[in-house]
Amino acid sequence: MKYSNFFLPTVKDAPSDAEIISHQLMIRAGMIKQSSAGIYSWLPLGLIVLKKIEQIVREEQNNAGAIELLMPTIQSSDLWIKSGRYDDYGKEMLRITDRSGREMLYGPTNEELITDIFKSHINSYKDLPKNLYHIQWKFRDEVRPRFGVMRGREFLMKDNYSFDIDENSAKNSYDNMFKAYIKTFIRMGLTPISLRAETGPIGGSLSHEFQILAKTGESTLYYDKKLETLNMNTIDPNELQSFYAAVDDQHDEKNCPISKDNLKISKGIEVGHIFYFGTKYSEKLNALVQDKKGKNIPVHMGSYGIGISRLVGALIEAYHDEKGIKWPLEVAPFKLSIINLMPEDQDCDTKSMEYYEYFMKNNIEVILDDRNCSIGKKLSDNELIGIPFQIIIGKRDLKDGLVEFKNRQTNIVEKIPIDNLINFINTILTK
Repeated sequence: MKYSNFFLPTVKDAPSDAEIISHQLMIRAGMIKQSSAGIYSWLPLGLIVLKKIEQIVREEQNNAGAIELLMPTIQSSDLWIKSGRYDDYGKEMLRITDRSGREMLYGPTNEELITDIFKSHINSYKDLPKNLYHIQWKFRDEVRPRFGVMRGREFLMKDNYSFDIDENSAKNSYDNMFKAYIKTFIRMGLTPISLRAETGPIGGSLSHEFQILAKTGESTLYYDKKLETLNMNTIDPNELQSFYAAVDDQHDEKNCPISKDNLKISKGIEVGHIFYFGTKYSEKLNALVQDKKGKNIPVHMGSYGIGISRLVGALIEAYHDEKGIKWPLEVAPFKLSIINLMPEDQDCDTKSMEYYEYFMKNNIEVILDDRNCSIGKKLSDNELIGIPFQIIIGKRDLKDGLVEFKNRQTNIVEKIPIDNLINFINTILTK
């Protein structure tokens, strides 16, 4: 992609109501534009990141055996009335009346609808277990939407639902998703901390939330330092669930079960939540299966959510500096930016195009900054949007047979011989 052909409206200053760094940087980097309170248009740069996060989530769900479907954003109130949550959910639920006078709602979650789908097609233990997921926009009418995509009214979420014959089988499904969540966040370059949590309006007897470490996080976490050194290839859900971890209002310093040497204190941001709630919904909505003895029994269920759009903001909170965003490679909108400092110079233009065409041909995501603007604006814009690796081509270095290479994560700048650059980049990307 050439910068001159792209739609990337960066701005120098964020609006005054952007209270946290991710909101400020997403506005300044041209990732989102507010449509109304808590509702945003996703501009091209933001959408690329959103889709990359979505794909990582999808891959790990598929790897864990979950099956994707797609449910609507608008739901009938009938199922919610049956489950008892239509009135319990409160004003956060956006209620709608259609032209025929039917009460509808913009779904804040999908327990009722997925249970109805399940019971319409499955009636035997032989078809269990099942785990169904979708990635869909949701709406919750927050009384005070704030912090950009971190606490908006409209948000993109992955939610999935497990169906099992009994509690033991359901716990296996729960642990399977627990493991998938840890792997998902590690793949994004994040450090996930899992904590036992309250079940809230979802209900049930077992729940964990997943927080990722970020210096500007909204919660203070107290946890066993072993949770910072997870290997995604050797994740044991039962072991992880036994480690100590608590948010500030649940931490009891006097009765903490681990030593001060092993206790870490950091800031965190919640990005996922999982629940086991037994037969709460299957009983009310009559989702029954026939067991081995021929008896109809309600299935045991769990639900599992990841805030995909929220993760965009959380990643920025975890990875930024005073100049802008510092994307981890897995979720970066582009892996490389080629910055042509002097597009009017024939040598600079030729070398920039040579590198650009090579990376494009080899399917390496690259953006070429070919704009005719000041060097200062080019450099500051590229720092702001946070592409992991920058190739900076200037007339003086080119005469010496060199180009500049900058690692945005470390901010280390190196001079690389022109003929060695492609091998140098390939080696880094392979690692």
